[in-house]
Amino acid sequence: MHATFAAAHRQRLLLVSAAFAGTMASFSATAGGLGSYELGTEDVGLAAAGYAARAQDATTVYTNPAGMTHLEGNQFQLGTQMLFSNLQFSNGNGTSAALGSNESGKAVNVVGWKGIVPGGSAFYSYSVSPDLKVGIATVANWGLGEKYDDNWVGRYYFQKVTLLGASIVPSIAYRVNEQFSIGAGAVAMDGILRFRSAVNNAVPGMPDGKVQMDDDKWGFGGNVGVLYEPTRGTRFGLTYNSEIKLKFEPNANFSGTGPVLTNLLNARGLNGTKVDLGINVPQQVMGSFFHAANERWALLGNVGWQQQSKLGKIAVGLDDTTNPTSLTANLNFKDTWHGALGAQYSPGGQWRYNFGVAYDSSMYRASTVLPILPSGWAWRFGAGAQKDAGKDFSWGVAATYVYGGTLDVNQQSLPVAVGGKGNLVGSFNNIGSLYVAANFNWKF
Repeated sequence: MHATFAAAHRQRLLLVSAAFAGTMASFSATAGGLGSYELGTEDVGLAAAGYAARAQDATTVYTNPAGMTHLEGNQFQLGTQMLFSNLQFSNGNGTSAALGSNESGKAVNVVGWKGIVPGGSAFYSYSVSPDLKVGIATVANWGLGEKYDDNWVGRYYFQKVTLLGASIVPSIAYRVNEQFSIGAGAVAMDGILRFRSAVNNAVPGMPDGKVQMDDDKWGFGGNVGVLYEPTRGTRFGLTYNSEIKLKFEPNANFSGTGPVLTNLLNARGLNGTKVDLGINVPQQVMGSFFHAANERWALLGNVGWQQQSKLGKIAVGLDDTTNPTSLTANLNFKDTWHGALGAQYSPGGQWRYNFGVAYDSSMYRASTVLPILPSGWAWRFGAGAQKDAGKDFSWGVAATYVYGGTLDVNQQSLPVAVGGKGNLVGSFNNIGSLYVAANFNWKF
């Protein structure tokens, strides 16, 4: 009874975290890896420029904890956003005819709204003293989510995948002197894995079977940050986020397989076996600057690095149902880098306007991508506005358009008739995603 209650309570916590703090979408299609800079905050309008140096609101609890020393009193920020994505597979001439022709439509379909995903975040900074601050953030800006029809052309590669990391991040900051502050945070990430693919029974007239792998794991890490302000209005921030290991070990649950394949799976210990799907949320470094050129204009920028080369393994289903062996494959990715430039314009009065552009490199070494991870290079273009509605309250709206170009897919496998996955050839054309955000800030 106690175990059942605990499991139900944990599931509710996961759902609340994902719904409130999550941007539960196909991040892989909108960045150089599986991470996203979009948290429903003012950073959306800057394309994340100045991410680790801006320190203008409670967002800094997460982006650079050292920045809390630049906040007045206690502050709370709520970030909300919607993602609109056109991610869609387009079938090519090289796809095996036995797979049919169903392209399945828009792939971002995690919560039942094709191409539309809600998200948000929350941040709180508390002033223990003018030089000592503590805070907490809740975010879910890492992962991917795709869902296709059961009979789409790539069904033997996968039909549905959700990989989400929702984090709670308590942080602390201390002002060493007027110019230099340090900060650190502990990251507790709740990882969610859901994978499903069709299984080729290779028997004429027999419908496909299915394999499903689900798991939830906690992973832990940390981040540290420094903020240096040599002169008033000029800040340099540097942050480091450690690697977080999500040691997924789902059971491979097969259903609907024919007697021959079922016997093979049982004989080789694959049916119901635990699968090592360890995923590493990559460590990363971000350096940022903020410079107020005059009373109206400020310039912001970033340079960043992510160790995508150690991402881990991915579920791939069965390559050959006449000779079933492994259910996973190692990911041979390369590290990615990030750059951003932005500006803020304050004409006087209550308003501040944001603009930004950013670029993230691709984690793929080859010119083609895996259909389950449709990621490549990405350009971001952001704009937004903030209004001081009163002494203790401000709000803002922002948008970022992310363009990912066209990603080609060329997966070769054994023919469908002999138990293979078939060849899957096509592309994700002119990938575009639009984040629309609104943030609300209170001072106490």
